[in-house]
Parts: sequence; C-alpha cells; structure tokens
Amino acid sequence: MEIRLDPRTKLYMVLIVSAIVMMSATTTLLLVLRIIITMIPITLLAAEKRYASALRFFVLYVIAMILSFYFLSTDSTGIFKALLTGYCGIVVQFMPAMITAWYVVKTTRIDEFMSAMQKMHVPDCITISLAVVMRFFPTIKEEYASICDAMKMRGISLADGNILKMFEYRMIPLLFSCVNIGDELSAAAITRGLGGKVKRTSVVELKMNVADYALIIGFTIATIVFVFFKYVK
Repeated sequence: MEIRLDPRTKLYMVLIVSAIVMMSATTTLLLVLRIIITMIPITLLAAEKRYASALRFFVLYVIAMILSFYFLSTDSTGIFKALLTGYCGIVVQFMPAMITAWYVVKTTRIDEFMSAMQKMHVPDCITISLAVVMRFFPTIKEEYASICDAMKMRGISLADGNILKMFEYRMIPLLFSCVNIGDELSAAAITRGLGGKVKRTSVVELKMNVADYALIIGFTIATIVFVFFKYVK
C-alpha cells in the first residue's frame, strides 16, 4: 500500500528521527522507542515498493543491534571490538537519519518540495540549494552506473587488476560528469525562474491527509516521551 506524504511531514520526520537516534537510550523504554522510530522510515520505504533498500537497511540495523547486545556488552577488548563498536555506533545512531533522508529524496518530486518550502516561507537561497542537492546525488548515482556499464562494454572494468587504474577509470569521468551536471542544474534553475524577484507559482496543490497528521502527532508524542523520561524523570 503506497502512502503519499506531504513534503512538510517528511522534513519533520527527518528532524525528529535525527534528534532521537542521536540521543543515548539509557532505559529499556527509550531503547524500544528509538527502535520504533527507526522502523517507521524502513516501513515507509517498503510501502513505496522499494523492498531492496528497506531490506538492506533493516538487516544492517538488526545486525548492529544484535552485536551491541550480545557481543559488545561483554568485557572483551582489542582492535576487533573497537571496529565493531564503531560499526554499531554508526549504524544505530547515524543510519536511521540516512534512511529517512533517503526516503525523502526518493519519494519527493522537486516541484512538491519547492511548493512545500514556499509554504513554509523558507528563503529561496536555502530552497534552491536543497533542491539542487536532491537532484544532484541521484543523478551522480545514475552517471556512475553508466560509467561502469561503459567500462564493461570496453572490457576494462577490472583494469587488469590494477587498483589505481580501476579508481582512475571511474573517478576521472565521474568528476567531469559532476561539473557538467552542476552546470546543467544551474541552467535549469535559471530557466525556471528560481531566485527571481517575482513570487514563484506552482501547479502542485499540497494538502495534508490523515497519514500526515497521524505521523506528525505520533512523532511529537514520541519526542515528548523520550525527552521526559531521559532528562526530566
């Protein structure tokens, strides 16, 4: 079942998820609450039929939680434990925000995003920068995939086992592509009148639905409960 959320709800979700997962869970209640908050964007990804991304994030998170509980809680020491500690810390405290941001980028059209930012009265300098970033990284990913396909067609994908050449054959074309993509996005922004003095209109009609209000209320309650049991009680 596809769930269409307002871009404003998605941005609020990014803010709340990033704030909660960065705070340490000192009790069982806070830990459970943080896990639930992390599962929401994964569930939304699955609802958008992006099963591969949802499953990949879910598996990485579950592995990190298992390692945190059953291995890192012991008194073992050494470089291996240090590496696992770093991995678990990154996954548990940073990946939920990355998952949510990934969901926002993948499910939000630029015209919807621009309209939402305009309704929130965000300055154009911030809106345009974020819109360009949202288009830049997915385009770079597609460009990198095209470069790899071209190398396979020419039979030089492995560069005869030379790691430096493998890196060079991918990075040099990608850097030139980045420059060209940046110029094209800037030209597209100017063509569409972004940053002009006249107020920009939009054909997109944004409207909050039941799912938006439910998520906003749920995330707000979760934030209040988390802060209360961590810092007040």
